[in-house]
Amino acid sequence: MRLMTETLLKRLAEVGEQDIPDPIVVAHFFNPCGSGDWYVTAYCPEDRVIFGWAEVIPGMGEWGYTSIDELQSLKGPFGIGIERDLYWKEKRASEAIF
Repeated sequence: MRLMTETLLKRLAEVGEQDIPDPIVVAHFFNPCGSGDWYVTAYCPEDRVIFGWAEVIPGMGEWGYTSIDELQSLKGPFGIGIERDLYWKEKRASEAIF
């Protein structure tokens, strides 16, 4: 699955950097074969990194940067990769992850 679509890239550009206490979570990526959730609030196209809340180990999340290329290349059992939540509706971080 392609994680970054044209629609998502456009929306992330519209939202911008969001240096605020409760940013809008624009997208959600997850590992369908185990733990791993990424709640995306910003994207830097020059470096191809997303910013947001990452929780790879349940209960051990943190804000930070993740390479979209590395995330896209991760493969689990049977070659299943990280997925984009197709039903995600934008919401504030306080509603989405805490």
